[in-house]
Amino acid sequence: MTTIAIIGAMDEEVAHIAQSLTSVTTSHHAGLDVTEGTYAGAEGPLHIAATVSGMGTVNAASATQYLIDTYQPAAIIFSGIAGNLNPTLHINDVVLGKTLRYLDSDMRLIAQSAPGTDEFHSDPHLLDVADAALDAMGINHIRGVIATGNYFVAGDELVAKVKEQTGADAVEMEGAAVAHIAARNDVPALVIRALSDEANVEYEEFRTFDISEYANVAASLVLNILGRL
Repeated sequence: MTTIAIIGAMDEEVAHIAQSLTSVTTSHHAGLDVTEGTYAGAEGPLHIAATVSGMGTVNAASATQYLIDTYQPAAIIFSGIAGNLNPTLHINDVVLGKTLRYLDSDMRLIAQSAPGTDEFHSDPHLLDVADAALDAMGINHIRGVIATGNYFVAGDELVAKVKEQTGADAVEMEGAAVAHIAARNDVPALVIRALSDEANVEYEEFRTFDISEYANVAASLVLNILGRL
């Protein structure tokens, strides 16, 4: 049975997916609670291994490597929310990570190690499947640039700096790290971000948001994609 690994940064992003699996089991290793189960794909049942990585690049990278080492997935899907940097997009629109860039790393140095690149990309086939799923769900979306960094981006000055550095459509704290580790292991990856805010609020305000609506948009998309694999 083909295994697909799914990662979210927060509990809300993975709970909806876990509830849609059958033959569910859970385990705890390396600081991760992993939910395994079965989901009906287009060509037969899929074995799903889903976990919450926690926020930030180190948490995301370590979770990705653990899932690869433990489950040898055929693909990794990272699902979650992000701040919007694109004035043509709105809350609950989706950015698919065609390109992912770090916003706080000197890639001239990092790119000297495998996989030897200064930016990362979602798998073309997975992007095609995601496009079809989003069209079927009637969700506005683009294939865009996602910026990843280890700090919360808010305020006009910081938003302008991120745009200048990366040309990003959305900003978050995990996607590039997931794509980085997946590329290092030659595993196809897809990064999905539902837009939850306009990157114009401070973290203290953001943490009071009910993100379930936005997280469920991303999770519902993942389930639609799984049904097409």
